[in-house]
Amino acid sequence: MASDSVKLYTAIYVALVVLAFSKFIFFEFDQLFTYQQAFAGTMVAAAIKSVLIVGYYQHLRWENRSLTYLMLLALGLALLLMAAATYSIT
Repeated sequence: MASDSVKLYTAIYVALVVLAFSKFIFFEFDQLFTYQQAFAGTMVAAAIKSVLIVGYYQHLRWENRSLTYLMLLALGLALLLMAAATYSIT
């Protein structure tokens, strides 16, 4: 059992390293990617990294669904506040 969890966390760690390295790839090889593609790829990689970190390293995957929904509600409200702040500045 412990060996399975070590393999899982190792695989997730390797995935996080690869996703972090992808930012370098997107922006360093500018002949392959436009700025918009590199930015979009970086945002997608960041979202995947966030899901992996929250789901596995912060153990949200094994918590009650109500806690997951509460975290999603908090994220949604934070995004709404950021959007409101953006429009109030302009």
